[in-house]
Amino acid sequence: MTDDLAERVESVLAVDAGQFEAQAAADAEVIKRELGDGTFDNHQSIIGLEYEFYAVSNAQRYANGDEPTYALTRVPRRMLELMGFEKELGLHNAEMTTSPQPLSAHGLRAQEAEVRARLQAALDCASAEGMRLVSDGMWTIPPTGETAEEYLTSSVSDDGVRLATNMSDSMRYHAMANSESAPESFTLEAPHVSLDADTVMPEALITSIQPHYQVSHAVDLPFFFNYALRAAGPLLALGVNSPFFPADLYDDDASTEDILEDGWEEHRIAVFETVLNSGGHEKVTFPEDLDTIEDAVERVAVDSTLVPMSVERGDRFDDEFATLRRKHGTYWRWVRPVFDGGSRSSANARIEFRPIAGQPTVRDSVAFQAAFAGLMERLPRQDHPVIDLPWEDAEENFYAAMRDGLDADLSWIDEDGDEVGGVDMYQDLLVHARDGLRLAGCSEEEANYYLEPLRKRVETGVTPAAWKRARVREHLDDGAEFEDALHAMQREYVEQQSETLLEGSFSDWF
Repeated sequence: MTDDLAERVESVLAVDAGQFEAQAAADAEVIKRELGDGTFDNHQSIIGLEYEFYAVSNAQRYANGDEPTYALTRVPRRMLELMGFEKELGLHNAEMTTSPQPLSAHGLRAQEAEVRARLQAALDCASAEGMRLVSDGMWTIPPTGETAEEYLTSSVSDDGVRLATNMSDSMRYHAMANSESAPESFTLEAPHVSLDADTVMPEALITSIQPHYQVSHAVDLPFFFNYALRAAGPLLALGVNSPFFPADLYDDDASTEDILEDGWEEHRIAVFETVLNSGGHEKVTFPEDLDTIEDAVERVAVDSTLVPMSVERGDRFDDEFATLRRKHGTYWRWVRPVFDGGSRSSANARIEFRPIAGQPTVRDSVAFQAAFAGLMERLPRQDHPVIDLPWEDAEENFYAAMRDGLDADLSWIDEDGDEVGGVDMYQDLLVHARDGLRLAGCSEEEANYYLEPLRKRVETGVTPAAWKRARVREHLDDGAEFEDALHAMQREYVEQQSETLLEGSFSDWF
């Protein structure tokens, strides 16, 4: 298997970079032409969701007396096939992608029902193998008998090809460690954490949800996109869920108080940025505003290529720009445009919203999907004044939210044109998300149902990251060492989720 994988990586590395870039540029012109012809236009907005999980051991193995370990575990590839889930970066990952639905009351119900139905089936499948899928922002208990550092940095060299031991056979990620432009090491950096690896495997620490919003008229995508950038910071602050790394990744000289005092609320952002931006590449960034739809296409075309990969072209519509689609696979931005469609009738221009970590429950995840869709439906159509918030302030909002969650001092302009923050900001944000859902056909009761989990966070000031911090502090106050406190919190997280993932919400936890 390793030999076969190494051969495939070598075949990727043999692709001529100049030809790849030239074909990507030609594909960009195809998309621009089709945009001009209206091919990517649709009669209504469409929504979708990518939902990532990691697997933990749910077998009857116990540590510290009578508590299950819930240690990270690898998912057999045959099990992913049985689940109908997709592989992600790490062998412990599984990803669900929902079927696109119209943004409407029926469409939102269909999204939520599909997630629950497929996830229940996946949980049953995993349980039979002594596993459980966890919806979270970052895992903190490494596999039994391994440290997190060992799991993330383990690799082998097969005839000069470097392969991460615990990475799925995702060619682009394996090839990144072997390309001519590969850095000497891929370095994860965060407060009191620095990890060097010879592959991008440290990125497998994190999991996310990614709502999609497909615009009706492709030419309008930049206007919607720029609103999405301004909503990114506040929504990120509501969703923070990765305040801790596995204990063994912290620097030896970092005290428990250092970790608690200096740590951020959403380290997932730093993991993705520092690992994949290693070596001076700027692949993961908060993107700048868009002026035209052609600019959106061109940004993908001129983005630096880490790994040129061969592309097979067939008879599908999107095969006409297959190389650009391949290049888009490493166009990592926290908000990014997508041009897709297997046929002209299904061609679409959409926005992927990527800042939100995996959430404690399905209802909380769908709340973010609904909030983002509602904001996209309402803010541009109202010409909401927050579009006048300078891009630099939107960027600062994003990283402030990463650091401090709901305690961050964020900038917002409300519907009256006044600069507001805090509760007033979220009041304006959630009112317009509700109104957007009402425009899409939801009743007031339905719109409030979808957004209630986020309102609860504003009212209580409790995010998943805050909950985790409080649990760790509680165990420390009871005399636990940091690693024990961290693991106790993580086990409690999994146990709470086992009772609420499908039918409850995060607010049931406190």
